[in-house]
Amino acid sequence: MDLLEQFINYLRIERGNLENTVTAYKGDIKKYLAFLADCQKEPLRATRDDIGAFVASLASLSPSSRARLFSSLRIFYRFLISDGRLKENPILNLSSPKLVRPLPSVLSVQEIEKLIEAVSPATDRGLRDRAMLELLYSAGLRVSELLSLSVSDLFLREGFLIVRGKGGKERMAPIGDSAKYYIERYIRDSRDKLKKMRKREHLFLSVRGSRLSRMGFWKILRKYVVVSGLDKKITPHTFRHSYATHLLEGGADLRIVQELLGHSDIQTTEIYTHIDREKLKEAIREYHPRG
Repeated sequence: MDLLEQFINYLRIERGNLENTVTAYKGDIKKYLAFLADCQKEPLRATRDDIGAFVASLASLSPSSRARLFSSLRIFYRFLISDGRLKENPILNLSSPKLVRPLPSVLSVQEIEKLIEAVSPATDRGLRDRAMLELLYSAGLRVSELLSLSVSDLFLREGFLIVRGKGGKERMAPIGDSAKYYIERYIRDSRDKLKKMRKREHLFLSVRGSRLSRMGFWKILRKYVVVSGLDKKITPHTFRHSYATHLLEGGADLRIVQELLGHSDIQTTEIYTHIDREKLKEAIREYHPRG
């Protein structure tokens, strides 16, 4: 357990992981240490075969859970090496469990436009909602990033904003003219009315003058999906998926898209190249005479 606590300190202090991530890793490594204890194995003497036996014992779990546990083991052994407790990494040449990642749902450019234009900016709330959807697509933001934006994060004249992503990492996100236009209108004409004389730094506010919640945004989005007449399952993340896919379809470099999305690992971004290939295959099936 002393080893586990030191690993947790490594996650918090050296890696700077958020508490939810630390809790997940802690649970995974507790399972692994319990498995070794049942096998009467010392953690620092565990071999590649021991790790393989542990992974095999996870067969009843879902593929995503097995993959996450394996990822936790990789980080655990990285900690043991960096701390000087081990000289050789027994997990180094082990293959991780195969995980088939489902392709994310993506809207076409026309569907995105139809959804955004379903929002009438004629009222204070409508103007706020139009600014949010424009920005969500224009900058490829996560909904948490959108709702945590402060007015001071905006540099509209320069055409970008500061985004705080996963793990507290900051990045600059360029925004387009349409998003800039509606954000400027919202700040000038509507935000003060929603603010209700309160000191609020958050950009997007609820009708009560407080920071808009995730649930509040979900309800807003669902309303406009219905108004638009789009018969699809659409989530806030659909905008981010569509943003990345449309950039790659337009010829953007994968590394640039990785930077824009704030992905630390380019493999996360590569999922959008798979979408591209699936669309090509679909075109062959639909249009080729012997498809």
